[in-house]
Amino acid sequence: MPELAFLPGWLYQDPAIAQWERDGYAKQWWHPLIAVSQLQPGQALALQLLGESLLLTRERDGVVRCFRNRCPHRGVELLPADGAALACRKLVCPYHGWTYNLEGELLAAAREDGFVAALRRADWPLEALPAQQDGPLIWVALADSPIPLAQQLQLIHEQAGGQWQAPLQQQASSSLSLQCNWKVAHDNTLDDYHVAIAHPTTLHREQGPVRDYRHLITDLGNALVTPHPEGGSFFTFGLPPWTHVLLWPNGRMALLEFLPLELSSCQLQLRLFASSNHPLDVEIWKQQLLEFLQEDRRLVESVQLGYRCDWVPGPVHQLEQRIVQWQQLYRRLLAEAQLNQPSLRSQSAIN
Repeated sequence: MPELAFLPGWLYQDPAIAQWERDGYAKQWWHPLIAVSQLQPGQALALQLLGESLLLTRERDGVVRCFRNRCPHRGVELLPADGAALACRKLVCPYHGWTYNLEGELLAAAREDGFVAALRRADWPLEALPAQQDGPLIWVALADSPIPLAQQLQLIHEQAGGQWQAPLQQQASSSLSLQCNWKVAHDNTLDDYHVAIAHPTTLHREQGPVRDYRHLITDLGNALVTPHPEGGSFFTFGLPPWTHVLLWPNGRMALLEFLPLELSSCQLQLRLFASSNHPLDVEIWKQQLLEFLQEDRRLVESVQLGYRCDWVPGPVHQLEQRIVQWQQLYRRLLAEAQLNQPSLRSQSAIN
């Protein structure tokens, strides 16, 4: 295992680090935006990701595209960012009537002959962002050159390819606001040391005895693999930037993300997937997961208070190796960004 030390506490309370995580770290990765089944051919939808309004379209040929949900003319949203899919052949700006096809090309502008300089439609497409379909999800990147998606998802492809490629549909979703830095929550979900102690009647029953834990560690991801009581293997994948995928042998999948809000708060997003004919009670399943997530909520918010008091993390246990893996990746990216020292604002807050 690499360097056996946790990240220092100042990284969880430095405003400059939080800004880099949004402007740099988050833009190196792909983000699971919606389920494939939520966007049918000939539809468009808009929603928010990290404060940015994004527009997804799927042409009749099935190709998925993503754009910034802003008309290039004056920056108005083309569709309300409410996540509702809309059947349409074209997109019309509600401000000045600029009209686009689902490929993002400008088709027309109101009173087109009245511009001070001649308007060339080809010069004013919607701003495109990378979008791909992989597994049951549509993934989007917030910059032009993210790491290849196949590389980001390599561990899932290798270990659970069949389950991952199954045609799953989103069955339920939920969200919780957590009063902690997103890294505290992400660390906790990678922490296999605490499960038997903190979740004896919830998550521990799914993952089984600690003696059966098997860890998979790569440069970009990690996984805990355990025998499931119903047969087969239960996978818990940890992926950058702040993503967790739980796969059951019977075809169910849960997706957890910890999206930054403020320096000391984040939003947990939970989405549940299964086949359309899966014989399960979705509400019971959701409540079971929310029960252990509420148990974790108390823990991570307590850890956040410790960081505020200049607490220094202790030694690493072998069951915490998945935390170490992602923190090593984070350290490397931090070094590349030349952000290895606390900012003056952070030092003031710590002192």
